[in-house]
Amino acid sequence: MSIFKKLCCFVCCSIVAHFAIADDKPIIDVPEEYVYVCQDAGAGAYEAFPDVCRLTDGRLLAVFYAGYSHVSVPNATLPNGGRVSGCWSSDEGRTWSEPVTMIDTPLDDRDPSVTQLTDGRLLMTFFAEDMGSKNEWFNTCIAESTDGGQSWSEPRKLFEDYPCSSPIRILSDGTLVFPLYGFFEGQEKMGAVSLSNDGGETWSDPINIPNGGVALDAETDVIELKNGDLWAIQRPVMAWSVSHDKGKTWSVSEKVGFEGHCPYLLRTKEDVILLALRIPGTCVRVSRDECKTWSDPFLIDVCGGAYPSMVTLNDGSVLIVYYEEGPGSSIRAKRLTINP
Repeated sequence: MSIFKKLCCFVCCSIVAHFAIADDKPIIDVPEEYVYVCQDAGAGAYEAFPDVCRLTDGRLLAVFYAGYSHVSVPNATLPNGGRVSGCWSSDEGRTWSEPVTMIDTPLDDRDPSVTQLTDGRLLMTFFAEDMGSKNEWFNTCIAESTDGGQSWSEPRKLFEDYPCSSPIRILSDGTLVFPLYGFFEGQEKMGAVSLSNDGGETWSDPINIPNGGVALDAETDVIELKNGDLWAIQRPVMAWSVSHDKGKTWSVSEKVGFEGHCPYLLRTKEDVILLALRIPGTCVRVSRDECKTWSDPFLIDVCGGAYPSMVTLNDGSVLIVYYEEGPGSSIRAKRLTINP
């Protein structure tokens, strides 16, 4: 284990243990222990930007970036640059399979997410970064699997200059919402979404979320509220927006009141909404009123990579996966208990 990891683990355990005894019954019980999802996928031992989903056969599938650094452009050792790898778990995230390569285009493939549709198909989204071509800086792509992620279709490009970092969300009426964000030269950054009404075969042009004059690096995520509205969250000032028409139009973004990066939203079985993010460290905030107000952050880990993803486990607890950052970065997972 590297010195970086040893220091990170020591500080993490100390802070989380102190946090756990600060309240007799916190909203979230955070264990000190974590498990590794993957430490080395064979592309340079730098793993990052994970996403996890439950498959219809009961297993969990975690997908993540694998390269040699935060950006892994093609070189002699890794001629295709960074790639998308994945692992499966058959025991609710306690142990994970050996990693396999899932997507590896000639560009730096990053920020993967995976969603299983009601018909069993898996949709993988990611963006391929081309540092050598200004006209193809961000190519956001989608691939499909019909065998639980064992094999994938040839990725097809959906958008340019609209990266992604969150999974496709399935609405109650079957509409698919793909969270995006826009980088435009000489213009302000903002969140966006694309919609599909045919199971991901075709997608609308990106629909921008008004940023209210605040440049938002975005990394948008979206959740459907009980009243049918959609609620979007965007980095780094954590600005929210709401849609009353299933994502076709959006309100002007407003600040939530705290900073953060790489937000991820999950509704638990008890209708508590969790917001996982980076800052401070890897943390989770809780809303019991449909995103109107949020708790203080519950520290999950001081390791600052984050890009968290969450899935509800069979016993009602929540598995959160995230990454470490730094040389030899790995993917970690913890099981959280949400108290009434």
